[in-house]
Amino acid sequence: MLKQTKIVATVSDKRCDVPFVADLFHAGMNVVRMNSAHLDREGFDQIIQSVRAVSNRIGILMDTKGPEVRTTMCDEPIAIRTGEKIRMEGNPMQKTQPGHIFVSYPGFAHDLQLGDTILIDDGEMELRVVEKHPEYLLVEALNDALLGSRKSVNIPGVRINLPSLTVKDRTNILYAIENRIDFIAHSFVRSKQDVLDIQQILDEHRSPIKIIAKIENQEGVDNIDEILEAAYGVMIARGDLGIEVPQEKIPGLQRVLIRKCVAARKPVIVATQMLHSMITNPRPTRAEVTDVANAIYYRTDALMLSGETAYGKFPVEAVRTMSTIAREAEKTKLQENDIRVPMPNDDIDVTAFLSKQAVKSSQKLHVKAIVTDSYTGKTARNLAAFRGKAPVFAICYQERTTRELSLSYGVWAEYQPENDDPKQYFLDALNKLLSKQMVDSNDRVAYLSGSFGEGGGTSFLEINRVGKILAGTERFRPPFFK
Repeated sequence: MLKQTKIVATVSDKRCDVPFVADLFHAGMNVVRMNSAHLDREGFDQIIQSVRAVSNRIGILMDTKGPEVRTTMCDEPIAIRTGEKIRMEGNPMQKTQPGHIFVSYPGFAHDLQLGDTILIDDGEMELRVVEKHPEYLLVEALNDALLGSRKSVNIPGVRINLPSLTVKDRTNILYAIENRIDFIAHSFVRSKQDVLDIQQILDEHRSPIKIIAKIENQEGVDNIDEILEAAYGVMIARGDLGIEVPQEKIPGLQRVLIRKCVAARKPVIVATQMLHSMITNPRPTRAEVTDVANAIYYRTDALMLSGETAYGKFPVEAVRTMSTIAREAEKTKLQENDIRVPMPNDDIDVTAFLSKQAVKSSQKLHVKAIVTDSYTGKTARNLAAFRGKAPVFAICYQERTTRELSLSYGVWAEYQPENDDPKQYFLDALNKLLSKQMVDSNDRVAYLSGSFGEGGGTSFLEINRVGKILAGTERFRPPFFK
């Protein structure tokens, strides 16, 4: 395993053939992201087919649109001048035109007040409400800008009373269920209920798809604790978040959100403009390299590339560069900065307790790798939360579990169909670790497993030398041995 930090890469249907996806995978990509704002059913089909042709270990993540507001179409870009007064109205059926901006949310005028700030196109255009009328707002432009079609609209500090799911979102979720996608990243999550709205649909169809909550506004930040109760993981989507809250607060919020996710033992992704300059340049800026490394020093599970791989000129180079930065950051991060993972139920949660001891063994007993077998991925996710230096080799009895672990730090997951000899799984894992030169025969490895099979939970921790185990396979008696 070349790195422990996972990489999510956004892929477009315009560039998603099998060789391209394979190049991204071999460069270090672990999860493919599909942006539903720019894809139809045919586009989804193309990406999914290519990904599954490359590897059963690549996770597939689909974004929802969520409760976002956009300007409507316009025939041509409109020049806006500082001080210009413009009418803004909520009507998705009307075209935006000079002097009159329409937005996709009908209740737009109702939710805003005099003096509110409106940011359009990721903050490129700033407007202020100077008059409020029942059906429209009169706004003043605070800077020169060029307005194109379907640009994002943000109102910092104002809750927009849109439902968490659009009609298109519901259609895409049903598509995700039908096509056995691994993750749904829900945009603009404001509360636990926004996550539960999707979970209800998944439960109705008995779907095991995992929900990633995208934190993109202050409300999501404020409610992170309850959101973590309902979501599988979190994405810190710094683009809209940096518009909804003062941008100087983003580094601090990023650190707090990562810490909360690690403490909750939930995967966390840092996203947006990680290597943005590589959309057009073959090398990143020094600031971008530092940004990627700092996210790893803060203990994120995964990093995400957007335009860099979706439409940039150097997509494979961007993934390879991120992998290289990750490897170096993992070597140089300081152990004293590790996040303490609380275990309030130590006497009950045996899995968490044994996982913590396994990671500690890598420090105190110089264990070089940790092996675990898994039905659900719970033990592997617990091991990931403790952010040990030793890689975690997860033997998964279901292919889906393999892909679910593609977002968990330091976990190398492989699918192996269940058989009647559980000991052989462990022996096979040791031989794979040897063949990958991740351990040698004199190294110690830790093995976490359970004695009662599926649903029985993790119940023991075995620590031994690789050579001793392989040389004495007949005499080796783990607790589950029959």
